[in-house]
Amino acid sequence: MQEFTIEELAKFDGKDGHEAYVAVDGKVYDVTGNPHWQGGEHHGNLAGHDVTKALEVSPHGTRVLAGLKQVGVLK
Repeated sequence: MQEFTIEELAKFDGKDGHEAYVAVDGKVYDVTGNPHWQGGEHHGNLAGHDVTKALEVSPHGTRVLAGLKQVGVLK
């Protein structure tokens, strides 16, 4: 499993042809191609970032992670 630093994760912002990754609880997920993450953004949250806190208060919670591919972990 690939390890990412926060700086490395930031490169996966979903912009200019980059893949879109987000971190949640130390795990990194691929949201590239997810219709809710077009342009690397979802309800003010940005790909390339740790979105753990935002997910904790979202109405859908962590159940959305089940449909995402884990591509790595945060160092």
